Order: sequence, then structure tokens, then C-alpha cells
Amino acid sequence: MKSKHSKYNFKQIFLILTFLVLILLAGCAKPEEKVKPVAAPAAEVKKIPKEITIGVLLPLTGDLAAYGKNVREAILIAEEDINDFLTKLGLDTRVKFLIEDTETKPTTALTKLQALAAKGVKIYIGPMTSAEVRNIKTYADVNKLLIISPSSTAADLALKGDFIYRTVPDDTFQGKAIAKMVTDYGIKNVVVIHRGDAWGDGLYREFSKRFKELGGNVIEAIRYSPEAKEFSAEVKKLADLISDAVKKYGEDKVAVVAISFGEIVTILKQASGYDILMEVVWFGSDGTAKLDDVVKEAGKEASEVKLYSTLFAPTESLKYKEFYNKFKEKTKSEPHGYSVIAYDTAWIVVYSILLTQSTDSEKIAKILPEVAKSFFGASGWMLLNEAGDRAAGDYDIWMVVEEEGKYIWKKAGYYSSTTDSVTFLS
Repeated sequence: MKSKHSKYNFKQIFLILTFLVLILLAGCAKPEEKVKPVAAPAAEVKKIPKEITIGVLLPLTGDLAAYGKNVREAILIAEEDINDFLTKLGLDTRVKFLIEDTETKPTTALTKLQALAAKGVKIYIGPMTSAEVRNIKTYADVNKLLIISPSSTAADLALKGDFIYRTVPDDTFQGKAIAKMVTDYGIKNVVVIHRGDAWGDGLYREFSKRFKELGGNVIEAIRYSPEAKEFSAEVKKLADLISDAVKKYGEDKVAVVAISFGEIVTILKQASGYDILMEVVWFGSDGTAKLDDVVKEAGKEASEVKLYSTLFAPTESLKYKEFYNKFKEKTKSEPHGYSVIAYDTAWIVVYSILLTQSTDSEKIAKILPEVAKSFFGASGWMLLNEAGDRAAGDYDIWMVVEEEGKYIWKKAGYYSSTTDSVTFLS
């Protein structure tokens, strides 16, 4: 029904609006252009290349090789899905991810970055570890190389205005999650054994700070070199400290917190030589959660101490299920939490390139937060904070158990960052 207040019909309104737009466009033109008819720009607008190359820095060997290989599969799936999407858009552009092995070494990560940069690559997904990110940061900032890590979490890398973005929450969140997990389990006293690198030092600080706020007691922290291959001295010291603590506080009030990568396998194997270390519960982090080598090589030891470990939890959604099923079908394995994030990261990078019609790293860096803000992917909402890191996140809690004669990772609970609460599953 036509309103009695309507002065014009739809067609008239449309013509008036069109006329106003043309007036505004004319007003924006330079004086000498106002008398000219509308024409295409003299200079051709620069378009995105037919092949978009994006560097990917992953630890395909070394302490995080299992995680790196899992992420690689997610990136390959993203490449296939994105190129299918570009085809549906009617574009002849294709994306190519150039995957390089960082060996889980900061020096190698820098070398691989420099090699790709020499080929003109300006945008990168990875590296995975905070030690690697820290080592390449200066080179990336100076050369305006956009680095987007799906798994670097060290809190001291949360800096504004640099070329480092991280599509995962920093360890102020995980530190709280581990502290709450330990205290809610009933543990008041811990000995921490941790990697002596950017990630290990940072996560230890965040955990200990929150644990003490919750009334916990960090008896001592044993720091070891990331390059170490055996830990007999550290494990003996750990056994001595735990033994004394058990006598003082009781076995059910004492635990080990291990902030480690793949070396946890060796640490557990050597710890099995001390009965006291197998009698207390152990807690891990995202560096150990769902690590295949743990259940394959140290399953018995890990199941005895449980090794409750936190890991970023993707939001359960249709998008997550679709990606999970595709990953499972292609790889016969489950995607790691950071693999899901890497898949989403690939998408927001390509969306940013399409929006800007450019592969210029500075332009992408400016638009990326806005794209992430509007993107809900397989891992959930990708909103970034002022430092360019994921604004928040929850964590699943995983433990090692024996089922039907086989050692597996099993979900034991979850942590909500919104309510700062832990729920253990029966």
C-alpha cells in the first residue's frame, strides 16, 4: 500500500538518487575534468597476478614436526578450496602456497624467509613457534614482510604496529587456563620444567603469575636448553624436588607442570626411572597436547601421569565439521587445533588480497584486521586485538589414556576464557 505521505513513486526516487550521485561525482572531479564525459582512467589499474604466491614456514622436521606436518595438510586443503572458490568467481587467478621446512629452528626460519623474500614473496603464514617468530621479526619489519603465525603465543610478542600478526590468542590466555586447570584439579604445589626459549619462558611466567594469584605455590622452575637431547640431570633434580614436596604436602597436592615440545617423550622416558615421578599427576600445554609421538613412544608413561594438556579449542560449528570431515577423509587423521587456525588464516589472507586487488604487504597489513573482524571460519571468530593477535579463545584439555590396549589422546575437559572456569569430563 502506498503511504499517504509519499510524494514520489519508486521510479522517481531512483532517478533522483541517481542524479544526486552524478552531481556528487562531478563535484569531486577536478575543474578541468568537469566538462569531460565519464571515461576509463588513462592508466590501467594494477591487478593481482595470475598466480598469488604466499610463503608458508612450518617445522616439518625437529621438535614440532608432527604439528608442522598436520598444518601442512590443512594448508594444502586451503589451497584447493580457495582455488575452487576463485574459479566460481570467474577469476583466472590461482593461489600457490610455497611451503618451507624451518626444522623448528629459529636460525633456519630466518634463512628460509630470506630465500623466499629474495624471490619476491611478501606475505607469509607461519612460523609456528614464538622462538622462530622472534628471530625473524626484525628482518620482517625492516623489509615489510607480513608474517601471520597460526600458533606463536609468547605474550611478549604482542606488539602494536609491527608486521607480525598472530591468529591465535597469546599466552596470557593459556597461562590462565593451565593455572585454573591445575588448581581445580586440587593441586596447590608444583615443580615446573620448561623450555628455555621465547615460548617456554613466556608461558611459564604467565602460568606462575596466575597460579600464585589462585593461591598456588611454585616450588621451583627447572629451565632447560631447547637444543638438549637428554635430560638426566634435569629429571633427577625434578625427582628430588617432587619427593621432598610429597613428604611435606602429600602426593595428592603436588604435581609436575611440563612446558615442552617433542622432547617431552625423552623427559617422560627418563622420568619413568623414578617411581615418585610416576606417582604424581603431570600437566602439559599446547606444546604436548595431541602430540602423536607421545602416545606412540611414551604412551605407557604418559598414561600413568595423565599429562593433562591444554590446546586452543575451535568453535564447534558447521564450518568446523566440514573442515574436520574433509581433513579426516584426506589424511586419515584428525586436524590439530592450530591446523584449523592455519586453514582460516589462508582464507583471510586471500580475502584481503581480493579486497585490495593487491599483494602489497603494507596494504594487506592494513586491511587484514577488518577482514578478520568479519570472518567466522572453521576455528571460529577471527577477531584480532590491537596487537594483531587473536582477541580471545577457549582451550580443550587432553589427557593420555589406554583403551583396548592402545594409548590415545582423549578429551578430558575444557576451559572457558569468558568465565575463567574449567569443566572436567567424567
